[in-house]
Amino acid sequence: MSTREAIFPAKRHALYQVHRYSPAIRSGDLLFVSGQVGSREDGSPEPVFEDQVRLAYANLGAVLLGAGCTFDDVIDITTLHTDPEAQIEAIMKVRSEVIGEPPYPNWTAVGVNWLAGFDFEIKVIARIPAAA
Repeated sequence: MSTREAIFPAKRHALYQVHRYSPAIRSGDLLFVSGQVGSREDGSPEPVFEDQVRLAYANLGAVLLGAGCTFDDVIDITTLHTDPEAQIEAIMKVRSEVIGEPPYPNWTAVGVNWLAGFDFEIKVIARIPAAA
């Protein structure tokens, strides 16, 4: 039986402790990243939506880095949106800047009505490079 190994970014934000979860769990060569939001270090949301999406991706990037991964290692993405129709243009803009060229990872987008004060959340599964 494999054990869970918690992965934390270099700078932890307050939400991990407040809500009692690990940013990511390594299991073998897979990394399961918890939903990342556009939170500042104190856990408060970035108020401008596009900036909140950018910060969520930056927070995700920090967690990936903590496991020796990059966005190139991401194989599956799930995003949660409080108003998908109004938000999709900003989300696609930031996503295309971060994810880059094909082949793209799998992506599932889900509309929700509550994200604890946030408007966007992203969780991923990544394959950890052999050297990590």
